[in-house]
Amino acid sequence: MASSPTAHTAVRRPLDTARPLDALRCDIGGPEPLTRVVSDHLRRLGATVRDGGPGDIALGGAEFAPVTARTAWGPAGSGIEDEATAQAVTGVMAVHGRRHGAPRGLAVDYLATATGVLTVQGLLAGLVGQARGGPPARVRTTTADRAGLLTLSQYLAAAGADEPEAVEHAPGGPPFASADGVLFELETLDPGAWAAFWRALEAPADAIRAGWRPFQFRYATACAPFPVDLHEVTRRHPWARIRQAAARSEAEVCRLRTLAERAAEDDDADPWSLRALGPGRPATATDATGATAAIKATAATADRPLAGLTVLEAGRRIQAPLAAHLLGLLGARVIRIEPPGGDPLRGMPPACAGISARWLALNRGKEAEEIDIKAPGDRRRLRELVAEADVFLHNWAPGKAAELQLDAEHLGSANPSLVYAYTGGWADRIDDAPMGTDFMVQARTGVGEAAHPAGEAPVPSLMTLLDVLGGLHGTEAVLAGLLLRERTGHGVRVESSLLGAADTLLAPALRRAAIGADPRRPAGFRHPLRTSDGWIAPSDAGAAAAAAYDVTGMCTEDALDQLRGHGLTVTAVTTDLSALHHDPRLSGPIGRDTHGAPAVPDPWSLA
Repeated sequence: MASSPTAHTAVRRPLDTARPLDALRCDIGGPEPLTRVVSDHLRRLGATVRDGGPGDIALGGAEFAPVTARTAWGPAGSGIEDEATAQAVTGVMAVHGRRHGAPRGLAVDYLATATGVLTVQGLLAGLVGQARGGPPARVRTTTADRAGLLTLSQYLAAAGADEPEAVEHAPGGPPFASADGVLFELETLDPGAWAAFWRALEAPADAIRAGWRPFQFRYATACAPFPVDLHEVTRRHPWARIRQAAARSEAEVCRLRTLAERAAEDDDADPWSLRALGPGRPATATDATGATAAIKATAATADRPLAGLTVLEAGRRIQAPLAAHLLGLLGARVIRIEPPGGDPLRGMPPACAGISARWLALNRGKEAEEIDIKAPGDRRRLRELVAEADVFLHNWAPGKAAELQLDAEHLGSANPSLVYAYTGGWADRIDDAPMGTDFMVQARTGVGEAAHPAGEAPVPSLMTLLDVLGGLHGTEAVLAGLLLRERTGHGVRVESSLLGAADTLLAPALRRAAIGADPRRPAGFRHPLRTSDGWIAPSDAGAAAAAAYDVTGMCTEDALDQLRGHGLTVTAVTTDLSALHHDPRLSGPIGRDTHGAPAVPDPWSLA
């Protein structure tokens, strides 16, 4: 709430002001690739934006004192100077390249995009803390190297676990190809459906059995070394037959779309939606509810603007848990709603002190409540928890919340001040959409084409690009909803999606496609150079000049010295994620949590 109830009441905005930054202004300074998303998202949230100024990013106006953010590629002198060098240092090239058997840069500006979304989060959090009566926000600096570590936090955790991976890292993976040349992605979470699909295509039984585990763990390992037989099977059947097999088995297939196709249907929708619900509880109430609100109004600090707020998270895998994890880093109390017996992913290998290292990467520090949402008594208990919470966040399958009467309207009646957040796949924007998982959304939106330069087959990255970026959008949406709640006095329903994340990531490529230009980057784009003992990556601007030198017979140190001696920006490519713990190029150290699992630094640093 605001610093005084009277002042806050005076600036409450009407319900039809559905944009939380209405009447605010922002001057944006910093590297354009890092501020592209900042500028776009602040405009979509209602701010008046002036781009291209010197210095930092300052957002304020109306009832708010300015909040300030700063963004950069990495520490001064680190050699992290653009997207290519940031991907090289943080391990993105190594993880994305696993399916290829060698480091490979993403041809999209993934870390710049993530950095932009995190920067917006920092600005929104500062405004929320200020609206709740907290002290002036400190400057939050967001760097691409920390954004990179966050996006790879699960892979880093696994690399530092007490035991090896469940599946060996080896080249391979989707997409599959049909006899008539259709490239497609396959998805199912059910081993029975997996087996039924392949049996319908007359695949060998041993290949079906051997393929399931790498398929199941591809989200975790970023590679999927399937038996060659499976690829050969699909190449014997036309696309129509493959679709028929999927329909009968309840597996799903999706043809890889082009960027031109996606551009033709792009509606320029916002990457999230915000809708005001009913009027919330008054902040100045004098009963027990009002006392709770008063406590929350004074709990925010400059470092922890969400302190005193409670987030209930009913999420699995990556998208919703990551969104809630970031809210926790900003000070919120996060309570996970888990099924009886706890989240089964706590046991996903590899483990640290008996708990999944990957699970800890997104869920350390959270509390947990075991609730069977299918049981009426447990649903009543969940509604009781919601009545005392500020945010309810979930990523259940579409329609499940309404079926169980746990949607925004039902839970909003239990808590009129609630921010009800859903992180889904498609946001009801695509007709006949397939299952809303990372790799299916990559396939459907053209990410597979954008992730690789011209001359290469379109291949969805086996890094969980959209699950992570979708989680970042989820945090951004919740913060926007909390700010809108403070400014209108109404509860808010917010929704983010993997589709919205894809649109944010692909925006530059889709603009090129829309005007008939080649949306893909040129052949060889962001391919690191092999040395005798490793790999080096030049900056994008110096890549052509660097490629003119033959460094294959040089050790990495000598190759770096030679190219730098010619005035080129170049850095060593991280290939061993465990080595990042001691990498001096990073702006923050990778530590260990109480279970011994690697823990990346917060994505923001404070000044």
